Amino acid sequence: MFIPPIHPSQIAAPSREIYAYMGDDNVIAMLRDFYRELEKSPIRGMFSADMQAAADKSALFFIGLLGGPPLYHNKYGNPMMRARHMPFSINQAGRDEWLACFNRVLDRAVEKYSFPSQHLAGFREFLSGFSLWMMNSE
Repeated sequence: MFIPPIHPSQIAAPSREIYAYMGDDNVIAMLRDFYRELEKSPIRGMFSADMQAAADKSALFFIGLLGGPPLYHNKYGNPMMRARHMPFSINQAGRDEWLACFNRVLDRAVEKYSFPSQHLAGFREFLSGFSLWMMNSE
């Protein structure tokens, strides 16, 4: 089994102040746009047929991560993200594509979703580490 070159303790969490700027609606809109990018990508096959439902489930995770209520935890329990991603072969190319899709959305996040600009670099850094931890194949 492939072991990522990072431990979760090395991944700096994004600021929990982000949610106060964005709120539920903007986080949900951002994740829906992210999943629209994924839908057009070469890694589309890793996601469920219902991309809207997948985006909304992911949004619940990000709402809690960014300082909002623990909606994902309340509905689905502990995220255990690495375990949930194990059924999919995630290599460097897949990670790079996932990050590229998210980065395209983040390029307009300040204006479109009220993402606080002072936290954007830290969030991108989190996504880089998080996606590295999700890799499970070479």
